[in-house]
Amino acid sequence: MPITKSAKKSIRKDKKKTKINIQRKNKIKDLIKEVKSLVAQNKKDEAKKLLPQIYKALDKTAKNKVIKKNNASRRKSRITKAINKIKK
Repeated sequence: MPITKSAKKSIRKDKKKTKINIQRKNKIKDLIKEVKSLVAQNKKDEAKKLLPQIYKALDKTAKNKVIKKNNASRRKSRITKAINKIKK
């Protein structure tokens, strides 16, 4: 158990941050699943509309060091490549 005030505050902060980080990761996972299902259904336009949301979510999590910068970059690249493979 923490003894000092600062240690107690640190634990409270960690719990809060962990919750926020999990929410951000789950949002990314949900968006990626949605895009993958649209790609499987050959719905290019709808998938392209979700790209800005995915980019924003990935960039924010990378900025806050929840995921690494290259991880975000790789995910963006793969999603974009998958969408561009769809033929109209």
